[in-house]
Parts: sequence; C-alpha cells; structure tokens
Amino acid sequence: MNGFDAGTAPASGKERRRAPRIGPIPKDAGRLPAHTPTIQELQGAPRRTGEASFFFFDQRFQFNAVKVLPGEYFVSGENMVIQTVLGSCIAACLWDSRTHVGGMNHFMLPEGDGADQSGRYGSYAMEVLINEMMKLGARRETLQAKIFGGGQVMANFSTLNVGERNTEFVQNYLATERIPVIAEDVLDIYPRKVVFFPVTGKAMVKRLAHAHPDLLADEKARGSAAVVVQTNHGGSVDLF
Repeated sequence: MNGFDAGTAPASGKERRRAPRIGPIPKDAGRLPAHTPTIQELQGAPRRTGEASFFFFDQRFQFNAVKVLPGEYFVSGENMVIQTVLGSCIAACLWDSRTHVGGMNHFMLPEGDGADQSGRYGSYAMEVLINEMMKLGARRETLQAKIFGGGQVMANFSTLNVGERNTEFVQNYLATERIPVIAEDVLDIYPRKVVFFPVTGKAMVKRLAHAHPDLLADEKARGSAAVVVQTNHGGSVDLF
C-alpha cells in the first residue's frame, strides 16, 4: 500500500489511509558532512600565533593530522586528527555538541607572572582555546571537556608537584566556566599520547613508558599497567 498502513474502510467503500508514522528527527538532520582537508590545504592556511602547524598523514587512523606542541593549540570543524604527547603538562580537549567544532591545547604550568601572555600557561591557553572555538560558532553553554596529562613522569621529581598543580588548575577553571568534564585521564606516573577527533569529540589515549623502573615489577604482578579511564555523564575515552 505504498508504505502506508491501511485503515478500516468507511461505509462509502472508499479506502481511508493513515498518515505514515514519522520518527524523531535526528539532531544532525540537514547538517552537511564535514570537509576533509588535504595536507596542502592545511599547510597553506594562514595560522595565528600559537596555533599548531606541524601537519602529517597518520597511517594508523588514516586521517590527516596536526601535532600540538607545548604552548600550542588547534581548533577545527573538519575531518582530521589533533594529537599531542604529554608528561606533567595538560591537554584540554573541548567539543561543541551543537556545531561539532573541537579543539585541543597543551600547557605546561597553571599561570605565568601576568606579563607573559603565552600558551605555555593554562590561564592563557584555556582562554585562547575557548575564544578560537567561539570564532567557529561554538557556544560556551554547549561545550564539554575531556582532560589529559598531569603525570609525575620523572622518578624522584615530586617536590614541585607540577602535574598535580596543572590538573587542579584545569579542573577548577572548567568548573568556574561551567564546562562539564565528561572524561579524564590525569595524574598517575605515565606520559600519554592523546588523539582527538574534533568533529565527533572522540578521544583516545595511549599510556607510554615511564621513568619509574621500581614500579615495573609491581605492574607485571598486577597483570596490566592500564587503568580504566575515569568518565562522567556518558563521556568516553578509548585506550589504544
């Protein structure tokens, strides 16, 4: 019956048809697929101060990628990968669920002396990341965060507690800005490689070898060095 449900025929003998049932409209309905940039496009685009600019093709994920170095950030609404490697530093990955714009920064210390406006410091790095995302249409009220790093990666290097200070800073900053942290992999003793997909908000983390040889035997006894990533409100981070 052409996809319609047949109703009961009225007394006139004419068949009455019911309107088809329409399901809920997907939130992405009408949204065009994200653009997949070429390496040439990425390399040729003008870059702001502090914006990452090391582009390459990632064989593992089969995407063009950008590597975010300490003090840098990158924001995109395109099909690509944003990557970084962390020790005691922090990377905040922000994603707008409405516009599908995402970004990552990489900072080394919570705050500078006030005169040094640099992405090496969290207070400046977070402000720049949020502002650059808003330039691409993101809104604060639809932002969500995933945070990584803050590890004590050097043995006998705990007096400064840099990783703890960085972690505490970013958690307090996001709470003040009312940006929910939906997943995190912070502290501990591991360096981390973080991969972030800005269109989907998906994040992946890989624990790297650390400089605490005295703990290796204990890890082997426990069977694995991997710890489940903490998540909240349905956020997810995959170990790879």
